[in-house]
Amino acid sequence: MNAVPARKATETANTTEFEGEIREFIRRDIGHGRRPLTEGTSEQAVNNITTLLDRVSGSSVGEIDSLISDLTNVRDFLRSEGERVQREIASYAQLSQVAMTSVKIIAESMSQWKSQTSDSRIDRA
Repeated sequence: MNAVPARKATETANTTEFEGEIREFIRRDIGHGRRPLTEGTSEQAVNNITTLLDRVSGSSVGEIDSLISDLTNVRDFLRSEGERVQREIASYAQLSQVAMTSVKIIAESMSQWKSQTSDSRIDRA
């Protein structure tokens, strides 16, 4: 969870770097007026933009993949914890049922013991 601020800092740095490279590209290619584009110049410009976009998108894709991996891990953890809690609840319910049965047996035994004690007192009198 602490990786989120680090990611934001990385994203901000990547965005700033990307913006700087775009500005430099525009300054270099546009300058003081439009330069006539030749076949080689336009290919170089396309290659520069493609390389720049690949670098930026590669970083973003890597961040997205990392985020997906983190979310998958959290989902797996939550599923396992949910299953554990369900097992604990089932165990508690079973234990509660056994305790109720035991209390009923003890209560019945005590009432029989009490009635036997009462009967023996009546017989003595």
